Amino acid sequence: MDESKPLFVQIAEMVEDQIVDGTLREEDKAPSTNEIATFARINPATAAKGVNMLVDKGILYKRRGIGMFVAPGAREQVLGERKAAFSDTYVAPLIAEARKLGLTADDVTQLITERAARTS
Repeated sequence: MDESKPLFVQIAEMVEDQIVDGTLREEDKAPSTNEIATFARINPATAAKGVNMLVDKGILYKRRGIGMFVAPGAREQVLGERKAAFSDTYVAPLIAEARKLGLTADDVTQLITERAARTS
């Protein structure tokens, strides 16, 4: 768990991770708040807050008396949000630093390509 983020946000991200990696697919039943609370060893109210955050975003939806389910288009929505956050968090600062160093877009592309080749 990432202690820099509130627990309920970490819970929401954990469920989103399962949607992104295909563990949870559209129309699959999501883990209940009690299952999440037991697994993460947290208060069920905290788990519910994370799940409700996903409901508010349209990632999960409720079926009365049955539970929470993955909404149609949830994976694409999560991927879109994460790509935007990736750009803001990593790409924008990378471009700013590259400009300070006098690197061109081609220079940065070459650096990324070389680094990717070393980690493959």
